[in-house]
This record gives sequence, structure tokens and C-alpha cells, in this order.
Amino acid sequence: MPVSTLQLKGLFIEGRAGVLVDDVDLQLRRGEVCALVGHSGSGKSLSCLGLLDVLPPGLRRTRGQLLHDGKPLAADQVRGQLASLILQNPRSAFNPVRNMASHAQETLKLRGVVGSAARTRMDECLEAVGLDDRSRVLQSFAFQLSGGMLQRMMIALALMAESPFLLADEPTSDLDAVSQARFLDLLMKLVQQHKLGVLLVTHDMGVVARCADHVAVMEAGRVVERQTVHGLFDQPASATARTLLEAHQLLNGSQP
Repeated sequence: MPVSTLQLKGLFIEGRAGVLVDDVDLQLRRGEVCALVGHSGSGKSLSCLGLLDVLPPGLRRTRGQLLHDGKPLAADQVRGQLASLILQNPRSAFNPVRNMASHAQETLKLRGVVGSAARTRMDECLEAVGLDDRSRVLQSFAFQLSGGMLQRMMIALALMAESPFLLADEPTSDLDAVSQARFLDLLMKLVQQHKLGVLLVTHDMGVVARCADHVAVMEAGRVVERQTVHGLFDQPASATARTLLEAHQLLNGSQP
């Protein structure tokens, strides 16, 4: 049976400075992690946001086609349904005057799940992401939870939405080492158990080595290299990939 895919073809994003993302193609496959790497300002986060057409003010997606298993779809048909987004700063993703239960109820209502069935599903999804004190978490507001807990809550909401694809924009950059390791363990567990297809935007090659199946390398708004993770680490073809790997080697004091 063919593996379900989500493809982005020919993405262009423009701002006052001109073209910022230039003809980017990406493909996600269920059960696999595609890492999108590059230096700061390379366009990787914009490409992630542009896929769902949730760009910051002043930027616009001028071209780009989404295909689910070869069928063209608009971004609003994909956003929150086929694909959920995890942001670098999870606190900004939550309404500060609404608790976690309110966010969960809204997500489940869109799926037609309400009442006792909604509470059961909330408990199941929070348990799946390792949020054990479920009653306290659901009654908490964003400012009352740690960054790591909010990242887990965002994944729980994605599970409630039953999204087969997950877009994660620098999800570990604001976490300490312990929280980062826990988050990555959780992510890989859910990829295996729920066959999530993940786009993982990062500049951390240690995260890439641990999680990715395939890697796309961005430079100046364009994808300049595509490889399997093993191919990239063994024989990087682009200057950007070599620089990122050299930095990883220096930070870790060993060969990548």
C-alpha cells in the first residue's frame, strides 16, 4: 500500500526586500521525518509557515501548490486538519486568557467530539505525550506551564486533531538539554506509533542525526541539497551542509 504524502511544490514568498523563498519543493511521508536545515535567515522557517500560509504581516505567498497523495488542496484545507504546527516559542501559540482545556475542547469540537467523549480523548492524548497530571494541566494557562510542557501540549492538540502530518519549527531551540531529549524521544515514539509525517525545521545537526530520515538544506531562500541523513553526514555536497556539520563537530568535540 502506498505511503501517504504531503507535497509542497514551487513555493515563492515575497516581502518588501523581494523574493525570500525561491521555488522550494518539499515532500513529507507518513512515518518519516524530513529535516529542513540551514543558517539563520536561509528561509527554512518561512518555508514551514508558508506551507500552511500563516506568514507574518508584510510577507505573502505568491506561488505554491499543496498536494495530498497527488490531489491538489488549498492551504486552509491542510491547516489544522492534515497538518498541525508546533512553533519555536510554544507560549505564543496559546491564548493567554484561556486554559488548556479550552484549547483542547475547541480542537475536538472541530472533529465533532464533545462532552464525555471529548474529556476521554483529552486524557488519552495527554497521556500519550507524557503529561501525567492531566487535571492540573488542563486547568492551567500557558504562563503556568514550562516550555517543555507546552511543546507536549501542542503535540497533544495535534493528536486530538488527528493530523497525519506535523510541522515543527525549531521546536527544541528554547528547551534545556533534558527537556530537549524528552521532546525528541516523544516525537520519535509518536512517529512510530501514529505514523506521523514530520517536517522538522532546525539548525541543530545533533537533532538531525537523532531524528531525521531525509534532509533538505536551504541557503538564501533555495533548497541547495537533498539527501538521506546518512548521505548528508557521510558526504555533504553543499557548502552550507559542510559548515553546519563542522559547527556540530566543534561543539561536540568529535566527528559528526
